[in-house]
Amino acid sequence: MEGITTLSSSQSQAVLTTNKLIRNTYTLLALTLAFSALTAGLSMSLNLPYFGPLITIGGYFALLFLTVKFRNSSAGVFLVFALTGFMGLTLGPILSMYLALPNGGALVMQAMGGTAVIFFALSAYVFKSKKDFSFIGGFLFAGMIVLLIAMLVAIFFPMPALSLAVSAGFMLLASGLILYETSNIIHGGETNYIMATVSLYVSIYNLFVSLLHILGVFSGDD
Repeated sequence: MEGITTLSSSQSQAVLTTNKLIRNTYTLLALTLAFSALTAGLSMSLNLPYFGPLITIGGYFALLFLTVKFRNSSAGVFLVFALTGFMGLTLGPILSMYLALPNGGALVMQAMGGTAVIFFALSAYVFKSKKDFSFIGGFLFAGMIVLLIAMLVAIFFPMPALSLAVSAGFMLLASGLILYETSNIIHGGETNYIMATVSLYVSIYNLFVSLLHILGVFSGDD
């Protein structure tokens, strides 16, 4: 009887820990998305130039390194906002470019709506099914390496077809990462809400930018 009581207590504690992780992660995610939108608006109002993929990637990895290093301290929260704020700044010039197009406003709204639908649908599926997607981690890592190489090739050898393929690849990768990270959150594979937030934020960012590019291409305005 004592063993059963101890097991039940352990299970209850695990549930409470998971629920706390979920609450903290999605609260911080909502705040960082709002802050990122604010910095994107600031970037647009200041008419900042396009940062370019090299500066964006370099700044992202530098801030990510610091975030990982301080993920277990209060400084980690500050660094998450620094990272997402920086990504918002890089997004501003991209949005300005699309909004300058004849149907740019519609394209941006479609990309935002599509991103929201995909994110909530995939998240709801994982929460509802409780399926463990940890098995796709290796595929996602391999896909990320391939896409980074393809993106670098596309930078130095601009080809519309390759650029479109990279965007489609990043959409699939971001969708897979949403499944993977959400599964990790509910199954104990991820226990740090700061890192969970960063992973989900980056997935949403890549999903939005990639979808916006694809919509722009098929509308004939990109």
